[in-house]
Amino acid sequence: MRYIFWFWFVPMGFLWSWYFLSLYDISLGMGFFSRETHDLVFLIYGHILDLEKDVIVRLLVKACIVDTGLIFAILAFRRRQQIRAWWNARRAEQRPEEAATPPAEVQFTTPAE
Repeated sequence: MRYIFWFWFVPMGFLWSWYFLSLYDISLGMGFFSRETHDLVFLIYGHILDLEKDVIVRLLVKACIVDTGLIFAILAFRRRQQIRAWWNARRAEQRPEEAATPPAEVQFTTPAE
């Protein structure tokens, strides 16, 4: 879990904090967070990839979502036994009365009887 924090969460946190701070021009006294730097970065990426800068942002969001899903799928696969044990314990806590008593036979009567 520690590695996921350092190699996934911290870079994503830096990326998205830079993106939103520079998007709204909250420079905090540093040129790195200025709107001019934001526009220049996406202009350079746009020229390299031959795409509009709005398309690049959507592609970045999609890539982050796919990467996040992939990382958590790998984590869930590696911890599937612990997750299954937690799920079974949770289900057992929710239905203790059903597990203790066997189901009773249901008798139906019609109104004509």
